[in-house]
Amino acid sequence: MITIATDFAITERCMTQLRPVHEIRLGTIRAAIWENRNSSKDVWFAVTVSRLYRDGDRWKNTSSFGRDDLPIVAKIMDMAYAWIYDHQTPSLGPTTGR
Repeated sequence: MITIATDFAITERCMTQLRPVHEIRLGTIRAAIWENRNSSKDVWFAVTVSRLYRDGDRWKNTSSFGRDDLPIVAKIMDMAYAWIYDHQTPSLGPTTGR
């Protein structure tokens, strides 16, 4: 298994914001795109990736991915990048890796 570490700030932001601005799903792999704003009203995006799985009668998610999940994770990340690129404010230019 390969685990993608989660940035605490992204996790905290996700918990306070009700819904992502966009979701991409391929099978059981899901990317959530979160919009962030600072006090100057600048906008940037963060992405979280998870894998859905069933545990008995309940659906759960994890940030661990098996070998066979990785091509799908790569495709979803490419799709997330394209969506962010299309929705990025032109005046800001490229993101600064916030």
